[in-house]
Amino acid sequence: MHTSLQPIYDKLQADLHSLYEELKGHPDVVLNKKKDEKTWSPLQVMHHLILAEGGSLQYVKKKMSFNPAYEKAGIKTGFRSILLKTYMAAPIKVKAPDFIGDASLPIESTFWETVKVWNKQREELRIFLDEFPDDLLNKEVYKHAFAGRLTIKQMLHFFDIHFLRHRKQIRRTIKDYHFVV
Repeated sequence: MHTSLQPIYDKLQADLHSLYEELKGHPDVVLNKKKDEKTWSPLQVMHHLILAEGGSLQYVKKKMSFNPAYEKAGIKTGFRSILLKTYMAAPIKVKAPDFIGDASLPIESTFWETVKVWNKQREELRIFLDEFPDDLLNKEVYKHAFAGRLTIKQMLHFFDIHFLRHRKQIRRTIKDYHFVV
């Protein structure tokens, strides 16, 4: 893995394992609770994150399989990345796209099965990053639904801010049920 990607991947992994530690003591019945019909349970939030990361990775893999010409990242790419970070940090609730939203989330799941799926997916991401060509590091290889074309490094930064946003949501949901995380 390129040295510029390794620290971001390591942070993603550390944050994920920290979340596992926070949640592993809660029974599945708690982790499947929703505040109301319009919100997600903690396990549904986890599945949303799994779908978002997995869909992003599959998009980049598929695009790379065609060996297309990529645009070089520049000022516009940097601006889009900053816009995405600002957007994700804002306390604005946004409806998720259907392929990672309500219709795609399980009604119920188990914590340990969710962990298994996410760990497998993160291992797939690690392998992909280990093999990622250095000559594409400064190319717009990823397309975010809102922000547009970004680099692989900016995709990982999106994974990070997306995770942090939803970790807060998970914590709020559990706290709402008076369960201390």
